[in-house]
Amino acid sequence: MNTETYRNPILDADWSDPDVVRVGDDFYLTASSFGRAPGLPLLHSRDLVNWTLVGHALERLEPAQEFERPRHDCGVWAPSLRYHDERFWIFWGDPDQGIFQVNAPEIRGPWTRPHLLKAGKGLIDPCPLWDDETGEAYLVHAWAKSRSGIKNRLTGHRMHPDGTGLLDEGKVIVDADRIPGWFTLEGPKLYKHDGWYWILAPAGSVETGWQGAFRSRGFFGPYEEKIVLEQKDTDVNGPHQGGWVRTATGEDWFLHFQQRGAYGRVVHLQPMRWSHGGTSRSSEAESGGGWPVLGDDGAPVAEHRRPDLPPQPPAAPATDDDFPGGRYGRQWQWTANPGDGWATQHSGDGLRLTCVRSSDAHDPRKLPSVLTQRLPGAPCTVEVELRLDSDEPGARAGLAVLGDAFGWIGLQRGTDGTAHLVHRFAEAVADAERDAAHPRLAPEGRARLRIEIGAGARCRFSADTGDGFRSSGPVFAATPWRWVGALLGLFAVAPTGQGHAGAATFTRFRISPS
Repeated sequence: MNTETYRNPILDADWSDPDVVRVGDDFYLTASSFGRAPGLPLLHSRDLVNWTLVGHALERLEPAQEFERPRHDCGVWAPSLRYHDERFWIFWGDPDQGIFQVNAPEIRGPWTRPHLLKAGKGLIDPCPLWDDETGEAYLVHAWAKSRSGIKNRLTGHRMHPDGTGLLDEGKVIVDADRIPGWFTLEGPKLYKHDGWYWILAPAGSVETGWQGAFRSRGFFGPYEEKIVLEQKDTDVNGPHQGGWVRTATGEDWFLHFQQRGAYGRVVHLQPMRWSHGGTSRSSEAESGGGWPVLGDDGAPVAEHRRPDLPPQPPAAPATDDDFPGGRYGRQWQWTANPGDGWATQHSGDGLRLTCVRSSDAHDPRKLPSVLTQRLPGAPCTVEVELRLDSDEPGARAGLAVLGDAFGWIGLQRGTDGTAHLVHRFAEAVADAERDAAHPRLAPEGRARLRIEIGAGARCRFSADTGDGFRSSGPVFAATPWRWVGALLGLFAVAPTGQGHAGAATFTRFRISPS
C-alpha cells in the first residue's frame, strides 16, 4: 500500500454501528457501547482514514440501577450523530427502555444528561433529520423483535425541532415484509438530498446482509428501494449499517461495519458517488436515476484512493497505558456503571484496582468492576505487569479475554498467604471457571502476564514470575457475546466477607503487533 491509498478496515476493532458527521474540516464518529461505561465513544479524524478517540458522550448509563451489573448486549444500541443549530446531537435506542437523546455545544462536551424521547420496548436505531428546506424535524427508527415482536419495518415521526419530543404517534414508512426477499431491515440513517428524503439502511442480517437505499419525495413515503452495497465476490460479509458523509470539496464517502466474530464489528470506508451525474436535481433523477453507488459499483473495496483531504499522520485509537497517577486512558470502559473506589489515584504510575468483594468472583462475565478495552482485529501480543497487594485469602487479579466464554491469567492469594499464578477459563455454557494449567508459586506476588492473539482470535497465555516467560495451558479461542466482540479486561476481586480486601496494581499495559 502506498501513501495515496488506504486499506480496509480503517478501524480494526469493535466500533459497532458507526455513524459519522462533518463539521468544518473535522469528522466525528460515534458507535454502540452497549452496557459499558462510559458509553457513546467519540472519535475524531481530519482525513476519514486516521481516527483518534477523544472522549465519550455518556458518563453513566441510566437508569443507574439497571446497569449496576453487567448487561453486555443491552444498553446503547446503534447511535446516530448529527450537528444542528451549533450543537452536536446523539440519538440511540435502548431496546428495553426506548429512544434517548443527548446534545452538547462541543464534541468534548459538556453533554446533557440522557433525555427519554420515546418510551417503549424494542425501539432501536433512531435517526433524526432537521429539514432546512421546510423547517420540519423528523425521526425514524427500527424495531427489535426480541422485545416488541416487530421487525423488518421502519417507523417515522414528526419531531419537535428542539429534539425534546415527538409530535405524533408514528407511522410505518417502510414495511420490508412487502419487499420480496428483504428481511431484518434495521439501522436506518436519514438524509435530505436533491429534494428527496433518503434512508440508508441494511437488511438481510448482520452476517450475510446488504446495504439498501430508500427514497421518497415526502418523509412519510411512499419509498422506493435499491440494494447499493453487498458482498458479491469479496470477503466482506454483511456489509452492515453505517453513515454517509460529504467532504468540504464535495466528495461522498460511506462508513459501515463488517461482523468478524470475536473481533466484533470492524469499520470500513467506501467511496460513494451518485449515478447519472448526480448531485444536482435533473430529469434523470426525477425518472429514476440519481441513486447512490457505494464501493466498486456496489461491492466493498479492500484498497482505494484516499479521500481528497490534507495528508494526516498515521493515527489510531490508543491502546497502551502506563496509568499515570493511577488514572486510566479513554480507551478503557467498565462492564457496568462504576462504583466508588474501584480504582484509586496515587502519586506514581500504575492502575490500582480495589479487590471488590463479590459472590461472582469465580466468573468475570458477571463482574461489574472489570476494566475493558476492545480486542484488536489483527494478530498482536498483549502484556501487563501485575502486583497482588491484597493479603486476603482468595483475592485474585488478572488479565482476561472476556466474551461468552472467557480465559484469564493472573495471581491469587492462598490461605497460607502465598501468591500463586493461576490460569482459568470457562466455556460459554459453563457457570464457573476451571483450571487451564497447574497453579505455580509467584514468590513476590508479582508477575508479567502475556496473551499472544493469533489468527481467528486464538489466544496463547504465558507469564513470567521471575524466571522468564513460560507458556500456560492450551490455546483458547476467544468468543463474542451476541452483539459485542470479545474484550480485553483487567480485574481485581475478592470473596465475600467483611472489611477492606486490599488491592492489585497493574503497570505497563502494552499491545504490540505480532
